[in-house]
Amino acid sequence: MTAVVRSEDEVSLRGLIERSAELKGELVAFAQGPRFDQWLTPLLLEAAGPERLLDEGTAIRITDNFILRYRLPDGSTVVDRFVAGRRDLSEADRALLLGWRDPVEGIFEVQRKDGDAVVLLNLVDDLEYRTYSNVGRAAFRGVSKGGFLLTCLVPVLSAEGVWLVSGAMSSYPKSSAAEIARTALRLATSHPALVFRNPEKIAQGWESMRADRAAFVKFCGSDELILPPAEVEERLNAYYRHRQEGAVAEHPDRARGRRLPGIDLPAFELPQALADSDTIGVIYDEVDGLNFYADYGMLRALFADPTPAGRRQHQDLLRVYLREESIAPLPIRRLAAAHPETVDAVFRKLLRKPGFVWAEHGEELLRRRKPWYYEQEPRPGVSVIGERLSELAAGGRRPKLTRARPTPHRSGHP
Repeated sequence: MTAVVRSEDEVSLRGLIERSAELKGELVAFAQGPRFDQWLTPLLLEAAGPERLLDEGTAIRITDNFILRYRLPDGSTVVDRFVAGRRDLSEADRALLLGWRDPVEGIFEVQRKDGDAVVLLNLVDDLEYRTYSNVGRAAFRGVSKGGFLLTCLVPVLSAEGVWLVSGAMSSYPKSSAAEIARTALRLATSHPALVFRNPEKIAQGWESMRADRAAFVKFCGSDELILPPAEVEERLNAYYRHRQEGAVAEHPDRARGRRLPGIDLPAFELPQALADSDTIGVIYDEVDGLNFYADYGMLRALFADPTPAGRRQHQDLLRVYLREESIAPLPIRRLAAAHPETVDAVFRKLLRKPGFVWAEHGEELLRRRKPWYYEQEPRPGVSVIGERLSELAAGGRRPKLTRARPTPHRSGHP
């Protein structure tokens, strides 16, 4: 991700940055116009809270995210509409603007200054970014090597490996390393997609997830469980304790004198929406990762025997599983595969289509109901932490007992 900008390219690069500044100013003015007020204003008011207090940095971040990423009702972004409405833009301008729809969010450690640029290490994806500001080197005046920046970057597509600060930028001194590391860890584990901008982390994530899934199956006896919520929490806590104890046994010298949260404290707790269910389905799939599904026992009962009267509640639950975007095709595929004798009857009754055959029409049904799932590349359900972030989290020492833990994703909350 690091580019070396030769002296003969500096004039051209300065021109690109100046043009970026002009376009960004016009884009912000466009976004703050009345046509987008119905979407932007509620976002700002929500952030301001009941006291209607909103600092400038937060307002800038919200507006910037709205411009670059917010999906309007037709699926377009503000950038898309700006480009579509400006026939005077050159092809280079259009490419530059549309490239901004894929910003990099992260927490960055300053590696060094280099002329007008700073070289930043993103602690979340473990990649380096050569970064400029459209206001010049003055933007980095208070930034020093070893410090940290919380910001968003956008690419300058015609200058490979060059990035621009977008929106607000907050800086933190080197002494904030411990707090910064905790924040970066939370970001990496709660938003794995940010980690997987790095192709190496994708490969490492799949490897870690395969190992963790194998350990889960060995411990639990299966990759699929159906249990009451309390037993799910008990089983998962026992599994995580088992994994932590295994890590300690492998490296007893690294664990000496350390408090191990995985052993001493509860490691897993279901969200309330799942905890209120009669049963929870736990599926650790080799592709979709670790998932939790509400009232999965009721759904399995429908597939086991769809004929008895009084199955309306069960059918309503299946409709929810088909409709909800938070639920991937995985649980329906699993139940269809486990009950080949009854799956056709289940869907014929549900869809009121007497000619429905799962083997012929099932995949088409899932693609129609859940197109979002098929439009994205599968990603591992394990966030892999980079060496530098592990070092900072360990207080600047060699990382100890850093074992990737699965991040439940695409969980069902009907």
